[in-house]
Amino acid sequence: MQYRSTDSKNIINILSKLAILPIIALIILLSIKFKIVINMRTLNNFSVIFTSIILEALPFIFIGSLISSLIQLFVSEETLAKILPKNKLLALMAASVVGIFLPICECAIIPIAKRLIKKGVPVGVATTFMLATPIINPVVILSTYYAFSNNIQFLFLRISGGIVAAIIIGFIISTLDKNKDEVLKSTDYDFDDDLCLCGTSHNYSEKKSKISTLFDTVGSEFLDVSKYVIFGAMLSAIFQVLVSRDSLNYLGNNSLLSVVAMMSLAFLLSICSEADAFIASTFVGQFTNGSIIAFLIFGPMLDIKNTLMLIGAFKKRYILLLLVSICVICYLIGSSINIIEIVRFFK
Repeated sequence: MQYRSTDSKNIINILSKLAILPIIALIILLSIKFKIVINMRTLNNFSVIFTSIILEALPFIFIGSLISSLIQLFVSEETLAKILPKNKLLALMAASVVGIFLPICECAIIPIAKRLIKKGVPVGVATTFMLATPIINPVVILSTYYAFSNNIQFLFLRISGGIVAAIIIGFIISTLDKNKDEVLKSTDYDFDDDLCLCGTSHNYSEKKSKISTLFDTVGSEFLDVSKYVIFGAMLSAIFQVLVSRDSLNYLGNNSLLSVVAMMSLAFLLSICSEADAFIASTFVGQFTNGSIIAFLIFGPMLDIKNTLMLIGAFKKRYILLLLVSICVICYLIGSSINIIEIVRFFK
């Protein structure tokens, strides 16, 4: 079913674009505070960092888009709903890993989660599925492994941290919001592609052949993910060029503030989970490992675009509970990793 009006879509797109304004303001303030002079050396440093991120990421994103599109065509949410166990705990655990068969973007997972709830899947289980899928799908796993130069530590912590966070948050939601009428907005339209900001169609016409649909989906998904990578790479390069080394070291080496900083960056950048590892990897050695893991877990769960999507699909109580749970759990995971590393260092 199609959404009756494009007004909501236009409002969400406008708000999403306006979110760049505080980032621009921050860049200007950093330039003034640290008296950055834009000369050839600054531009050369920017171009080297920016180009290296792009060249490393784009070829892999194409492969990821192809794999993602293939799985989207042949695996449906109905199939996933049927294989979930009836036991609450087992269902939460299964929901945290079943997304490996449905690698799609963060905004597309929200309407799917809503449809699952409508079809009778428990709210907490659907929430766990919604949060874990953008983190544990094979495309993200491979891109994370590649982005961190085969460093298995970041890959393991991202997957395990994402699964643990999704299960805990799903359990909290299932305890406080057990009924679909308590979380879903009572609308007479289906929340589908018209409000998805990813630019990729998630409804496949029966008139098109599988091959034709595959090419369309691969092309649109590749272009969409690429623009987020380019935008993220640009901001990452600007950040590293403008912020002084002393300030970066103070913020990045602080076990608590670094986690807050990287979570905030993840929210503002709103980068697709298939590509965010390439941005996060540029901060290795400058920020704590816990803050980088928090970036990799928090970003796919909560950013600007999917927050706006949540507002359009769910009631305020559910959204507030979800936002608070995500922020607290992700912060605790990132801080815990930092504390464990500090304890190991002094042993």
